[in-house]
Amino acid sequence: MFRDALDDAGQTIAAIFLHGPGGIGKSALLQRYADEARDRGRTVVELDGRAISPTPAAFREAAGDALTDDRTVLLVDGFEHCQGLELWLRDRFLPRLPVGVLVVLAGRRPPDLGWQSDAGWAEALCVLRLTELDRDDAVELLERRDVPAEAHKPVLRFTSGHPLALCLAAESAGRSGTWSPDRYMVETLLARMVGEPPSAAHRRALEVCAHAHTTTEDLLRSVLPDDAGTLFAWLRRLPFIDSGRHGLFPTGAAREAIDTDLRWRDPHGYRALHDTIRSHVIERIRDAPEAGVLPAATAFCYLNRRGGVISRFITYTRIGEFVECRYLPEDRADVLRLALSAEGPASAALVEFWLERQPEGFWVHKRADTGEVVGFMGQLRSAHCSTEELSADPVVAAAWAHCRAAGPVRSGETITITRFLVAAGSYMRPSPVMDMMLWRVVAGWVRDERVAWSFAAMADPEYWEPLMAYTDQQLVQRCRPEVGGRAYGIFAHDWRVTPPDRWLAVGALQALFGPRAMPKIGAGLELTVLARGEFDTAVRDALRAWRQPDLLATNPLARSRLVTDQADGSPAERLRAALNEAVDGMRDDPREAKLHRAVVATYRQGAPTQEAAAERLGLPFSTYRRHLAAGVERICERLWDRELRGPASEAGS
Repeated sequence: MFRDALDDAGQTIAAIFLHGPGGIGKSALLQRYADEARDRGRTVVELDGRAISPTPAAFREAAGDALTDDRTVLLVDGFEHCQGLELWLRDRFLPRLPVGVLVVLAGRRPPDLGWQSDAGWAEALCVLRLTELDRDDAVELLERRDVPAEAHKPVLRFTSGHPLALCLAAESAGRSGTWSPDRYMVETLLARMVGEPPSAAHRRALEVCAHAHTTTEDLLRSVLPDDAGTLFAWLRRLPFIDSGRHGLFPTGAAREAIDTDLRWRDPHGYRALHDTIRSHVIERIRDAPEAGVLPAATAFCYLNRRGGVISRFITYTRIGEFVECRYLPEDRADVLRLALSAEGPASAALVEFWLERQPEGFWVHKRADTGEVVGFMGQLRSAHCSTEELSADPVVAAAWAHCRAAGPVRSGETITITRFLVAAGSYMRPSPVMDMMLWRVVAGWVRDERVAWSFAAMADPEYWEPLMAYTDQQLVQRCRPEVGGRAYGIFAHDWRVTPPDRWLAVGALQALFGPRAMPKIGAGLELTVLARGEFDTAVRDALRAWRQPDLLATNPLARSRLVTDQADGSPAERLRAALNEAVDGMRDDPREAKLHRAVVATYRQGAPTQEAAAERLGLPFSTYRRHLAAGVERICERLWDRELRGPASEAGS
C-alpha cells in the first residue's frame, strides 16, 4: 500500500492512517517507510507526537519541508498524543499541502468517523489497523531469535503474536525449553500497552476485562455497581480493547499482562475477583435463554484456563467462525455422512436409530459463512431405557448397567449420556467445533435439574481422562463397549453424591490453582443416595427424633443432599432446619394449615401421645390421625423434591 502511494503519480492516496495498540509495530513500520522513501529519493520528515506541542502552529513548524516540497513524505508517530489536532489536520492542514506530499499518521486510536463521511477523503485516505502476527510469522520470529521449540507453545499462548511481547519473551526464553513471563516483561508490556489507569475503579475495570472471557456492563456492575456504564464506555475506547457479539475483550498480550500482574500483586484480590466473575457467569448459565447458554458456558470454561488442564483440551480459537444449531430434519443426510466418515457404518446406523427416538438431543455445528455442516453431537436423556434401545446400542447399555449397579435412578430422576461427538477433520481431538460441544456438555452439568447421572462416551478415553478426571467424570473401569470394532470409554458422575453446587465450589479452587489444589472432589463426603421408600422412612424417623440430636445425627438423611447442601450447623442442626422449612411451608396455605397444626402438635411441641395431641387440637382422634398422615406425606413430598432439585426447588413448590 505504501509503495503504491509512493508510485501514485495521480495522488489517489494522499494520507495513510495506521492505528493499533502499543508495541504492535507502528514505529518499526514507519521506520521501514522512511527507509523506502529515502531509497526512492523522497524527502522524509519524521515527527513524534510526544515531542511537539499539540497546537496548529507547533505542528506546522515541525512539518517543515512538507509545506513546500511536493516530494516530501511526512511520517507522524505517536499521533495519539496530538490527536486533538485531527479535525484541523483533515480540514485545514492536509488540503493545503502541495500535490505529491504523502502523509502517514500512526497512533493508538483509529481515525475519527468524520474522515469516512467526508466525500473528499473517501479515496484519498487509506486506513490500516495493525494486528498481531499470525502463528507462522510469530514462530518464524522466535526461530530467528533461537528460542527453543519447546518454549514456543507457552510463548505463543501468552503473547498471541504481539510483536513487542514476542521480542521480550525471546530475550527471556533462554535455552532451557521452559518459559514463563518475568516481571520485567509484564511491567514493560503494561507500560507500553496499557499505561496508568485514571483511577482505582478504572484499574479494576481493566482487571475484570482481562480475567473474563468477554465483558459487558452487566458483568462490570457485579463488581463495580456504581460506575459500570462510565467504565464500560472508557474500556471500549482503549486501543487494546476489541468488541464482539458478546462484549469487550483485550488483545491477547494485554490480557495476559494485566491478569498476570494482578495475580502476582494481589493474590487475595485476584481470587475475590475471580469468585465474583465466576458467580456471575454461573448465574448466566442457569438463567440464560437457549441462545445465551453457549456463550455463558464459554465464559465459564474460560475462567478455568489457569488450572493447567482445561487449556490442553479447549482451543479457544476461531470463535464466531462456527455456529451451533438445533438438529432439523434437513440436516439428517449431513449428520449421517459425518458419522459414517468418522466412526463407520455401525455407528452411523446408531446415529440414525437415536435421531428417530431423540432428535431433540442432537446439535449440529455449521460454518457461519456458508452453512456447511462440520460437526454434530448427540446427548441422550431419559428416565428409563427400553429393551430395544439397550439391545441396539452397547454404549447406552453399558451406561445403564453401571447406573443400576452403582446407584439406580429414583422416581423423578433422569440420566444423560453424551453419546456422539463428531467434528469433521479432527475426530476426538481438540478443535473449535469440539470446543463448542464440550461447552454444551458443561452447560448441561450446571443447568440441568433432576439429573442423577451424567455419562460421556469417548473414543480414546486415555487421551481424554485428564480432562474428565479434572471435572470429576470418572472412567468406569472394565467397561469398554465396542461399536463397529471401535472401543469407547464411559465416564460417569453421580450428581446426587456430588451435586452441582459442591462440584462448582471445588472446581473454583482448581480453576485458579490446578488439580492439586483440592483432594478428590468427593473425598470424605460419604453422601447417601436413598430410594424414595427409604427416604420417606428416614423422614418419619427424623420427625419422631425431633428433640433428640444424637438420633438426628445418625439418621440417613444427615448424609443426603437434603442436608449437605446447607452450609451452617452440625448435621443434626441442618436436618432439623430442613424439617422446619418443610413443616412451616404448610402454615401459610389455607388448604394445609390443619395439616401443619397436627404435625407441630405431635413432633415440634412433643405431645406425649397422639391422643394427647388430638386433645390439644380439639379434634376427634380419627380426624387428627388423618391430618397427621396427610401432613407427614406432604413433608415427604417437599423434602423429596428438594433432595432431587436442590434448595431452590422448595421456594417454588
